[in-house]
Amino acid sequence: MAAYPQCSDLLRIIGFIAVLSENFMALDRIFISNFRNHRQSELSGTKKLNLLIGENGAGKTNILEAISLMSPGRGLRRASLSDLPYQDQKKGFQIGASLVEQNSESARLGTFIDDKQPGRRFVRINGAAVRAQLLSEWLAISWLTPAMDGLFTDTAGARRRYMDRLALALYPEQAHHVSSYERTIRERNKLLEENRDKSWLDAIELQAAKHGNAVATNRSKLIEQLNGELGSFSEETFATPVLSYQPGGPATKDELLIKLQNSRSKDRAAGRCLVGPHKDDLAVIMSSNGQKASVCSTGEQKAMLISLTLAHSEMAAEGRPNVLLLDEIVAHLDPIRRTALFNRLENGRAQVWMTGTDKISFNNILEKAKIWRVNAGSVETL
Repeated sequence: MAAYPQCSDLLRIIGFIAVLSENFMALDRIFISNFRNHRQSELSGTKKLNLLIGENGAGKTNILEAISLMSPGRGLRRASLSDLPYQDQKKGFQIGASLVEQNSESARLGTFIDDKQPGRRFVRINGAAVRAQLLSEWLAISWLTPAMDGLFTDTAGARRRYMDRLALALYPEQAHHVSSYERTIRERNKLLEENRDKSWLDAIELQAAKHGNAVATNRSKLIEQLNGELGSFSEETFATPVLSYQPGGPATKDELLIKLQNSRSKDRAAGRCLVGPHKDDLAVIMSSNGQKASVCSTGEQKAMLISLTLAHSEMAAEGRPNVLLLDEIVAHLDPIRRTALFNRLENGRAQVWMTGTDKISFNNILEKAKIWRVNAGSVETL
């Protein structure tokens, strides 16, 4: 096994020399109302590095989840809207945050549930009602949580959702193409079951091929870019993954269309569509030994996930403010890797939010970070 590098040499080994832009933008003046176990919490005076300290169940991850809803989708827990309001509040929740540049507010972002429409999440930017997808044009948010530790041993569907979440931060149209593709495939399955007229199938398969090709193209580009970004990581410090996109269908729209048309009989007999991006998967190996990630140790898998998250965060920071949410990130890191992680976060382009049960593990950055104590859904500055 290779010897650990000296801490003083970590930045040189990592090869990461990014510096903060003079126009660094971040979230501040975060307001959380009736969300999870937070009746009302406010966080202001944020910094590049932000630390939430508290016991398990105090509400630290709930703050990260609230911030994650400043992006399209269902947030870092993928929770149903009915699970998000405060425990005895069924009227909904409100989350707001200012996008600030050098202490000057550039935009006010907000999301909420209206008590008249509890099944729908609303989004406002600078007071104007907008589609949630537009949040991606203002801000990119990445995250890593303990619930993601089993990604490499999970289902192909979980890995597809992971790819799409990462792709969404780079290509805001991905959510539209994914939902449209899934809808058209469901409609096609129904048409096949009902043995509808060929012209109906022709029309729906054309739409499926169009959106399916866009989904697959973005996934493929994502994996190619991630592999390039991961080249800056040192295997001695971070276990580095090598990614391989495994398509579930032909590469082009025309080829996918022909394949769908030619597989109607098989799909009708199977009761489902047997080819297309809904069959995609992500293969991962560890670069140092070529071993499949699914059979690597728990520690190696965690290290590869950290590498993936950091690489994606840097990619997402191109052209937009970027926020990185790291839940219990240092729980299983040795001092060398912890120092390497902090160095990379400090010199990266993202505003970082981390959680932990105590300050000891974060000693290296305490003087540089904004720290809050979270206790039973309340927040106070330390």
